[in-house]
This record gives sequence, structure tokens and C-alpha cells, in this order.
Amino acid sequence: MVNSKRSAYLDNAATTYPKPEEVYRAVESFMRDVGGSAGRSGHRRSVEAGRLVYEARAAVAEVLGVSDPLRVVFTRNATEALNIAIRGLVKPGDHVVTSSMEHNSVMRPLEALRREGVEYTVVRCREDGALDPGDVEKELRSGTAMVVLSHASNVTGTILPVEDVAEMTSSRGIKLLVDGAQTVGRLPLDLSRGVDLLAFSGHKELFGPQGTGVLWLGEGVELRPLCYGGTGTRSEELRQPGELPERLESGTLNAPGIVGLGAGARFVASRGIGRIRDQEVERLERLVDGLGRIQGVRAYGPADQRERVGIVPVAIEGRTCPQAAELLDVEHDIAVRAGLHCSPAAHRTIGTLETGALRISLSLMNTDDDVDYFLECLRTVVP
Repeated sequence: MVNSKRSAYLDNAATTYPKPEEVYRAVESFMRDVGGSAGRSGHRRSVEAGRLVYEARAAVAEVLGVSDPLRVVFTRNATEALNIAIRGLVKPGDHVVTSSMEHNSVMRPLEALRREGVEYTVVRCREDGALDPGDVEKELRSGTAMVVLSHASNVTGTILPVEDVAEMTSSRGIKLLVDGAQTVGRLPLDLSRGVDLLAFSGHKELFGPQGTGVLWLGEGVELRPLCYGGTGTRSEELRQPGELPERLESGTLNAPGIVGLGAGARFVASRGIGRIRDQEVERLERLVDGLGRIQGVRAYGPADQRERVGIVPVAIEGRTCPQAAELLDVEHDIAVRAGLHCSPAAHRTIGTLETGALRISLSLMNTDDDVDYFLECLRTVVP
């Protein structure tokens, strides 16, 4: 039996763990020492809360490489950010293009809008999750209002060519919405070259607490709010304020979570996304090479690990994915995720819709020892 005192958390595509110490400290300090509601009062605790929330916006803007923190809108998660973007821009009669590797946080809003008079086209990706930008271009037409693409799949980690697509959409006046849930904090993206909206999680590779997400809006992007209510500004008016971020941030903000997200963003910035990415590729190569040496294990996704982020789904001959995940958890204290990962379209694309897959997902906090321990334990799970 493998040493039961060891453990490895490899479910970072769901949410990263552990978080950097500065994130824990930031959340606790806000809860204990500040406690006010940002933008809701004039007393010192409220003012301090507002200052810390703004600093978090600025920290996220720095990671994104953008100059205006006020175009950083805080949400509960990437799903809410995607819904705000899609429902805030698309209207009946419009056409939307997306890919076959998308998460249900894209597919379900589009399907709901289809019943309201919106058309959408799903561009088929290759079995490894890769997308030919030319296939997207073929589907663009006069009524296309938006293209929605994941920057990287949450199932295979495959990086999609969003920058190539951005050149097509910007030249045609079509809005491009990028789902960066799996990439912001670990993979660079030039937002100045045709990306109009970017939705992403705060609790993944930016290491913020759960319950945090972001929608970034490029210049000139106007959205209908998904939610209307109190914003702390223009309270005398019944109309929703038009200024960002208040226009899209009704209700009390999750200030402790946002402050923690700000600490996580500063942690990422201090290390540099380039260095983070280099380390990730090295760990991926170590993981996939080790998987290839275990008979009865099949890994899905790109052969070149530079073409994906730190996510690898596998199938185990003679063992269902839930069985394998349970054995790894109970016997070895290894956390991975089995199933369809809220992305049936992606599993249909790679051929695992009926069985699901066992997803191993790395973060900056993982070590070579984590990878080696997982591989050692996986050998005991293969029948």
C-alpha cells in the first residue's frame, strides 16, 4: 500500500487548493478588521472596504494587462459572467457561433435563447479538442452578433485559437466573448487585439475564494444588465446607473471574497504568467509521460503539452471513472474528478460522452512530488 500519510489535490480545474497564504490572510483581515459594505455608507469601515475592493479591481486589471480597472466587473463566478455577457448582448433574431468544446455555462444560455428566437451554430472541433479557426469563419454571416469560445477546454485543457478568431470578428464588427475560466492567471491573452469580453473565475488560477468571478468589458461594449437593484450610486433614480462597474454590479458585493481575489491576483503577478506557464508545461510533460508508461491508461487531448493548460482526462481499462476516483480518494487521499465535468459537448467531441473521464488538473501550487505520487497510486488502481 502506498504511504497513506501523503496526499495530492489534483482537482484544480474545479477550484484551486490550497490557496496562497496571503489570500487566507486577506480574507480573514477583512472579516475581522474591516467588515463594512463597500460603497454603501460614509463611515470609515465602508470607505476602507471600498478602497480594498478597488485595489482588487486594479490587481485583476494588472494581470489582464488592461489600464481601466472600472471595466473589471465582479460576479459570483464565471457562469454568471458568461450569462451577463450573452444575455446582455444577444437579442432575438441574432446568430451566435460557438465550439463543440464549450462548458454548459455557454451551451445552456444559448439553448435557452434559442427558444427565444436566437440561432446558434456549434463548430465541430477535432477529437483532441483543437479548433480550426477557418471552420469558425465559414459560419459567420450577416446576422452573427457574437462568437463565444473557451480559451481552453475544461475537459482536455486544449487551447483554442481565440486570437486568430479575434482578427476575423473584429474586422466584421462581431463581438467576441472568451471564456477564460481555465486560463486567466496561467496563460497570456492580448485583450487589445479584438477580444470584446472576457469572463473568468476568481477561484481557479487567480487563487481567490469560491464565489468570485469577473467579467471584463472592452471599450465600446454596452450590455443590458442581468440584474437590477441597489448600486450605492444614483439612489434617487429608478433607472439603473449607466456607468461601469455599477451598471452590472447590483446588490452587496462579496467584499471578503473580492479582497481575497485581489491578493491572489497580486500573487500571480509577482510570479509572472510566463514563468507560471513554463512550470505548468514541465509538469504536464512529466504527468503525460508517466501516464503513457502505465498499461491500460489512455490520456486524451493534444500530444504536444504546449497546446493545452494543466488538464488531462484519462480512461482506465477495466475500471469506471467513478470507481477509480473513489479508490484514489479513499485509499490514497488524492482528489480528482470523474464524470462529464459539466461539458457534455466536449465529451461528445472526444468520444467519452457515454463513459466520462477521470480528469487530473494541475495548478501552480502542485509539485513534481504530487505528480509522481499520483502516478504511483494510479498504478494500484488499474486492474
